[in-house]
Amino acid sequence: MPQVRFGPAGRPMRYSGVTELACDYIREIGLDAYEYQATYGVKIKKQSGLRLKENSRKNDVLLSMHAPYYINLSSNKDDVVERSIDRLLQSARAAEWIGAYRIVFHPGFYTKYSPNEAMKRCQNSIDVLKEQLSSKGINDYTFAPETTGKKSQLGNLEEIIKICQNNDNFAPTVDFAHLYARSVGEIKDQDDYSRIFSKLEDELGLKTLHSHFTRIEYTDKGEKKHHALMEKNYGPPLEPLLKEIVERGWDVTMICETPFRDEDALLIQEEYRNILN
Repeated sequence: MPQVRFGPAGRPMRYSGVTELACDYIREIGLDAYEYQATYGVKIKKQSGLRLKENSRKNDVLLSMHAPYYINLSSNKDDVVERSIDRLLQSARAAEWIGAYRIVFHPGFYTKYSPNEAMKRCQNSIDVLKEQLSSKGINDYTFAPETTGKKSQLGNLEEIIKICQNNDNFAPTVDFAHLYARSVGEIKDQDDYSRIFSKLEDELGLKTLHSHFTRIEYTDKGEKKHHALMEKNYGPPLEPLLKEIVERGWDVTMICETPFRDEDALLIQEEYRNILN
């Protein structure tokens, strides 16, 4: 049987304990994945990270990590690129401590560049990152560039695939809400999801996927605001995505990024199980 896991992006809503024991609570409520959020800086210390790793393994909760938001590997400013690389180095070190199987990050923005030029700058930055990882003895990592929700951002599906094709130890994070917002609502049914999965399989040989889901509001520029699962007037549609996951038979981790992250993750998990049955 494929492993399909569900969990929250960040601290569960009703959990008030320390981060390193959060997986006790996540397992207790019935979830089995957790994306640790370092979105405003990598602040976890080694001892706490090792305890979180132990706690996640004891509870069979799969850990991923979201690197800081302030990353732009395609920036036209060298100091921004340098700080971005440093934040990814910090993230990779912390990911070793906590045992994160993926390090999710947003690649950058086009700024004044064409998409091709931005991709070249991004790849140059990744080359420097990999050199520095090697020099620091950081070897156990998988970076997971995420599909982005704004049209001004580097990170449509084709670009994320290309980054992963060009770099070992890189695998995609597919944020289905971001793809939906970026395409101005073009994901409507299971066939649309099937095309995404087929593209990942054909071009990257995938049978395993790290993903994000939320309801999302968008404008003609892309992503605007995340919404709760119950707000069904916002997309993308959930049921056809879950049906596609069942039919594909992939191992999929789905991280819920709604404002009610763990509560909605449970609802997504329940709908998935209903489809299975």
